[in-house]
Amino acid sequence: MHRRISCLILLLSSVSLRVVAVHRKVSSFRRLTTTTMSSQSHPPLPPLAKKVKHEMEMFKDVRADNYYWLRDDSRKDPQILSYLQQENAYTEAIMSGTKKFRDEIYAELRARLKEDDISVPLRKGPYYYYKRILEGKEYVRYCRRPVPNPDAPPSVHDIIPRGPDAPPEHVILDENVKAQGHDFYRIGAFKVSPNHKLVAYAEDTKGRENYTVYVMYVETRALVGKPLEGLTSYLQWAGNEALVYISMDEILRPDKVWLHKLGSDQSTDPCLYQEKDDMFSLDLQASESEKYLFVGSESKITRFVFYLEVSKPEDGLRVLTPRINGIDTSVSHRGNHFFIRRRSDEFFNSELLACPVDDTSATTVLIPHRASVKIQDIQLFGDHLVVYMSVNKVCPKLPITAFQLLKSHSQAFKVVRQFHLLTFDPVYSVDRHNHNFLPPFYGFDASNYVTERKWATASDGTQIPISIVYQKHLVKLDGSDPMLLYGYGSYEICVDPGFKASRLSLLDRGFIFAIAHIRGGGEMGRQWYENGKFLKKKNTFTDFIACAEFLIEKKYCSKENLCIEGRSAGGLLIGAVLNMRPSLFKPAVAGVPFVDVLTTMLDPTILLTTSEWEEEFYFYMKSYSPVDNVKAQDYPNILVTAGLHDPRVMYSEPAKFVAKLRDMKTDDNMLLLKCELGAGHFSKPGRFERLEEDALTYTFMLKAVNMIPTSGSAKR
Repeated sequence: MHRRISCLILLLSSVSLRVVAVHRKVSSFRRLTTTTMSSQSHPPLPPLAKKVKHEMEMFKDVRADNYYWLRDDSRKDPQILSYLQQENAYTEAIMSGTKKFRDEIYAELRARLKEDDISVPLRKGPYYYYKRILEGKEYVRYCRRPVPNPDAPPSVHDIIPRGPDAPPEHVILDENVKAQGHDFYRIGAFKVSPNHKLVAYAEDTKGRENYTVYVMYVETRALVGKPLEGLTSYLQWAGNEALVYISMDEILRPDKVWLHKLGSDQSTDPCLYQEKDDMFSLDLQASESEKYLFVGSESKITRFVFYLEVSKPEDGLRVLTPRINGIDTSVSHRGNHFFIRRRSDEFFNSELLACPVDDTSATTVLIPHRASVKIQDIQLFGDHLVVYMSVNKVCPKLPITAFQLLKSHSQAFKVVRQFHLLTFDPVYSVDRHNHNFLPPFYGFDASNYVTERKWATASDGTQIPISIVYQKHLVKLDGSDPMLLYGYGSYEICVDPGFKASRLSLLDRGFIFAIAHIRGGGEMGRQWYENGKFLKKKNTFTDFIACAEFLIEKKYCSKENLCIEGRSAGGLLIGAVLNMRPSLFKPAVAGVPFVDVLTTMLDPTILLTTSEWEEEFYFYMKSYSPVDNVKAQDYPNILVTAGLHDPRVMYSEPAKFVAKLRDMKTDDNMLLLKCELGAGHFSKPGRFERLEEDALTYTFMLKAVNMIPTSGSAKR
């Protein structure tokens, strides 16, 4: 919820239940065109949630929310749970005729997984640490293996030993074992102590992102002391005998930093800092040098940083970058210097500074601000730093530039890494003197696929980039091809074109896949984001519509075969464009969508939002909030997903959206709600469970565009 609270502002910037047996508007529910529905002569009728009038007033504007009662913070109301279960049952009933096909899609998705695999080993001291996943298992094992020659310095040429003579692997923790008995299990933090004897891990068994932290001995797995309750996933070691962690307030805002001595009771932990301004939330990171911890306090436009010396945690936090409204800083450390990435209204694409550890006010500009180049991130090494930058355009190239620490820029080398929809995202071991990137073999022929970059013209004349990929032997580009158009457009997030194996199940059936890089995201630099938030948020939606119209005009697809998808803030996008231009799309998928914008922002328990209200913003939000703009009109086929324990987008938002659509829409198209009753914002954590969700989504889309055959896979 705490991240959601901050994000709600940025999105401007970027009772009882009765289920009626007969729905007055769906008695003629017949227009399901796929052949698999032909066997269902009497399609099931959807549940209909009753209306309970609830009025809210602000600025003399009265709104009626007839489904306000669907919200239950305890998630225990039996009548609401029954309603959600009936929605799930209705979804399964409508999709039941496609089960064989959905199983085929799932089998394809699973076949592309390397079921027995390990992550890239990370050398820390005398051990290699890595995650291993076994064939048929949902979750990972956390493992380590001794370094054969621990006295040798780390090198990019290090190779983890294998074979019968290799040092034995030690399983530190097996998520598959820990997950037994839980509908949901996720580890949010896994931190090994500096002396490699202990591990602290944060586990979530509900999906609420409210973590319990355990400390145990690595070798014996014996627990140390009592678990720490009610934490965020922000967790770091401060030496070998203490932890620093962050807790939340009653609205799940990270507001306090604590120091915990091993073996002591949590109630005696000293508070290192409390952020009393409810416009700010805290975070915690460790420096790459592991000598300092950084505590950041962040609002929608401001971020300042404290530091703590790991060897002297009793000295507490010290200010590193001051609290200045409109200045956003993030910090790293190496050697005798702190490195600071600083953004402001003037330097909107950020600049990179350095200052001595013993004189933080003496800053030196290493990389000045440039209007056409955005500094995305930095990474520090022993004698050089790496800077990740995006250059003006929509992230087609990511220059990776390395500089000798505090030396002349003339000593830099640069690697330009191409990002597109057929580029994999492997991890490479790279010597900075030999930086040739060679893609690995993934068992498919990339030459059969085509990637393109096109530009749509928005209503104000802005050029909106679109990334496109398709199987060149299958598509006709005459308007008859099905297409999936994806969008997000919030929080300055850059949706880089990247390879995703599951997409092949659509591409190999003749689908075209496209990403609309709309304003509100970060693809074209900071200003791209600024022009898609606050009183410019509607640019996000009109940009997406402009991209859809362009793709139809250029005959990549037609209205009858254009599918759209967005998740979370991207779900707000989908909800908004469905109300604005419902006839432009055939099916739409809104994943955990933030659709009840105005009611959520008016919630008095969300202090971060209620203090920000101005009349102009209120009515502007009301003009696009999806739930507030559902009207009596035809809508396309719609699949909406939710997570009962979601702390970021409460399950009641998508539930209300579906309930209101059912009551008001004038068509007979599919309207389905799938609520995961044992998951949160990111759905179920198991790798096969996630594939089941993908299989449902793809099957829904193919059903909507009449591409599910009576037998076979519908591959062209």
